[in-house]
Amino acid sequence: MPRLPKPRRLRSRRPALARLTENLRRSRTFVGETRTRVTERIRRQRLLFTAILTAGLIVFALAIWPFTKDHLEAISVLQQVSQKPVPALIADLVSHPVTTQDLTLDTESGKVRARLYMPANNPNAPALIVLHGVHHLGIDEPRLEGFASAMASTGLRVLTPELPDIKDYHVDSTSIKTIGESTQWFAHKTGAPVGVMGLSFSGGLALLAAADPLYKKDFKFVFAVGSQDSMNRVAQYYRTNQDERPNGSTELLPAHEYGPLVLEYEYVEDFVPRQDIARIRAVLRAHLYEDKPAEATASLKLDERQKAEALDLMDAASPHTRSLIAAAAARHANELNGLSPGGHLRTLMTPVYLLHGQADNIIPSAETLWMASELPTITLQAMLVSPVISHLDMGTNPTLADQWHLIHFFALIMHAAETPTGRTPWL
Repeated sequence: MPRLPKPRRLRSRRPALARLTENLRRSRTFVGETRTRVTERIRRQRLLFTAILTAGLIVFALAIWPFTKDHLEAISVLQQVSQKPVPALIADLVSHPVTTQDLTLDTESGKVRARLYMPANNPNAPALIVLHGVHHLGIDEPRLEGFASAMASTGLRVLTPELPDIKDYHVDSTSIKTIGESTQWFAHKTGAPVGVMGLSFSGGLALLAAADPLYKKDFKFVFAVGSQDSMNRVAQYYRTNQDERPNGSTELLPAHEYGPLVLEYEYVEDFVPRQDIARIRAVLRAHLYEDKPAEATASLKLDERQKAEALDLMDAASPHTRSLIAAAAARHANELNGLSPGGHLRTLMTPVYLLHGQADNIIPSAETLWMASELPTITLQAMLVSPVISHLDMGTNPTLADQWHLIHFFALIMHAAETPTGRTPWL
């Protein structure tokens, strides 16, 4: 009988199970350690990304802060000029208390009354001159005081010198010299050229002072608001209600009586007989000064013929008055040319900023277009004709786009005032 093979002994499965268990344990340990390492790596990467992002935002914020600051200052100024409250956050960031000091400037031609607006605790703040327009209150005119104080509250030293002839409604060459010498005085006081802002006819005269070799080194920039390019063309506008633009089109806008009256007051001898000059001038002066009691008193001294003359002059739209304006402008054409920046701008190297109200009916906005067309590209820094303002007053209900354009323009002015060159590299 054949022998049967011996049955094979079954190997114990316990060692294999143990090895499997150990391998699973090691795998779990490896997975856990790997997960921990991956989690830590992700955490470090997130921290690094956050640090880089934070650093980038800080660098970006520092880089754009001058741009942002200039615009916040512009908002602050425009809110104050509009007699609206400045938002608290903006006020906290850019506003300073302001002190004022009445001064007498000793210039080559004599003493000039002036007022200095200073931001508190900043005696070396950047300097700006603001020239008043044709108004009998001069540097005491409330709108000018408010504007100068608003500019000073953003960190500027603001000087408002008084122009006696402009104050008495005379636009003449004497004021060019006063502007130049006042700018010299302030530049010497601050140790550097200063920005000069001229309102209305003073803006055109400031451009002429900046073009004068005697004064040009003291001007950092000129900011002309609602100013003339050609006095002859403005005089023509007063009798035609039209002002031609550089592109050949015509601006049509009825002139305000104020403009023709200033011209009549300047050259009253061309409008009435010699024996009537004193009495008619007194009436015109009181009318321009908005002094109704004085105007009534001056009118009582007129005889019937003189009353008719005065009434005729008050009506700038009458054909007779318009013919007299034309004759006076022709007679004084050379003098008016001497008060006109046109013809002096092509070689002007001082940076220039031009702002004009679209609805200005005292000096039409076409005048700013003429100046912009004549200035060298390197000289003209910015130009804006805005519906937000009229002559020197703020308008009502502007669009958001129009408000932004005006804010951005004023931001350029703030930047120019705070930089040594008076130019705006981030235009």
